Amino acid sequence: MKYSRLGTTGVRVSRICLGSATFGVAPSPQDAPGVVGAALDLGINFFDTANVYGSSPTFDRPNAPPAAERESAEEILGAALQGHREDVVLATKSGERRFDPDAGLSRRYIIQQVERSLKRLRTDYVDLYYAHFPDPDTPLEQTLAVYDDLIRQGKVRYVALSNHPAWQLVQALWIADDRRLVSAPVASQVKYSLLDRSAEHELSAASVHFGTSVVPFAPVHGGLLANLSVLDREISGDRRFGGPGFSEAEIRVAREVDRLATEWGLTMAQVSLAWLLSRPAVASVIVGAETADEIQANASAADVDLAPEQLKAISALTAATSP
Repeated sequence: MKYSRLGTTGVRVSRICLGSATFGVAPSPQDAPGVVGAALDLGINFFDTANVYGSSPTFDRPNAPPAAERESAEEILGAALQGHREDVVLATKSGERRFDPDAGLSRRYIIQQVERSLKRLRTDYVDLYYAHFPDPDTPLEQTLAVYDDLIRQGKVRYVALSNHPAWQLVQALWIADDRRLVSAPVASQVKYSLLDRSAEHELSAASVHFGTSVVPFAPVHGGLLANLSVLDREISGDRRFGGPGFSEAEIRVAREVDRLATEWGLTMAQVSLAWLLSRPAVASVIVGAETADEIQANASAADVDLAPEQLKAISALTAATSP
């Protein structure tokens, strides 16, 4: 496993991060420790979760217990990491409002959720705490001020933004500097893959300029850029979250990635993830894995170095449609 520095923190994170959004559904609570253990054995030290992962209705699937009966992903991940806490960089987040009208980035909500996350994760602190989504009702100054308090209390080490546009990252960095806060946001977590390159419009350039990291989620676009067998699944892509599934244009790109990967003696996942890891400011990519074999397949991409002509060929597949 290879490692990168997270922003300007000096903290080394594995280039592959294990995400836990569907923990409790796939993998099940019984199988999740095996997936986490496999990740640790592969040298993965970066783990991502959120206060709403696992036990929210958005993750419901046929043949899985309903949300109200499921453990949260934080609980499952926290249990699986027992005995390894000091060896890992643990990230969680709060602020998603879809299932809780009181959610957001207010002082009251953040403090409440940090305390609950710490209990679920069985830890005294989190290494990286994200603002999950922008909150138009709360000034960013107030959000960053409470993060500053939590850092001073030792409950949070660093803070970051998730799903925020580039201009809000710049605003947050300016506020942190102006108010002399302990830590400015060190990273941005955004949806980013060969099939969704909107992060390259402004966020990548801003991140390079200010020394923050980009941490992509959905790097294989719901599995389509990892293995074409996903097309045979009953539930795949954003259908997992009530979306329409893959478009014909996306499938055409994926088939071309598959062709090139075969030509180069690599897997689709290796090519897709290695390409993304080569992009400016990307420190680590968040992958979901339902089995130990899946995390092993994804982790192997960290050791793949695509040649310049290979990177150019992959980039050209979607360059014309990227913002």
